[in-house]
Amino acid sequence: MADLDQCGSTETVLDSEVLEAENNMNHDSKLQFSEDEETLVVIMFNLVGERWSLIAGRIPGRTAEEIEKYWNSRYYSKSE
Repeated sequence: MADLDQCGSTETVLDSEVLEAENNMNHDSKLQFSEDEETLVVIMFNLVGERWSLIAGRIPGRTAEEIEKYWNSRYYSKSE
């Protein structure tokens, strides 16, 4: 019976690793914006600034967090 517990435990670890990898792939793909989405984000940012929820309201299927993360990874540069 101990062998079964160890086997089940290993399968659970592998399942969680697969799920984590799938989540990372889904998350990365969500940061890929189409050219139209990118244009709209830039236009809206110039109009309303960092009001990410307002911008997200204009792009179906995108959250404020996704847009902010995309903006920061693409356009925001820290000046030292």
